Amino acid sequence: MPDLTLDGRPLHVTDGTSVAAALALGGDGCSRTSASGQRRAPLCGMGICQECRVSINGRRRLACQTLCCDGMQVETRA
Repeated sequence: MPDLTLDGRPLHVTDGTSVAAALALGGDGCSRTSASGQRRAPLCGMGICQECRVSINGRRRLACQTLCCDGMQVETRA
């Protein structure tokens, strides 16, 4: 079962949990902040809309297409 860090806070999730689901479980459900300052959340769930972009271990990734791994560091405000 993966233990990860979400915006600096520890989070424990079950195997097979997507990063998008982890955002809903351990955060505000949002994946990024828009250029106008509004928080944005995953929308389509299949990677087309790009709304779920987060920083995972320093690289921009799609939260809906990425499974949580032990030690993963996820940042939504980067």
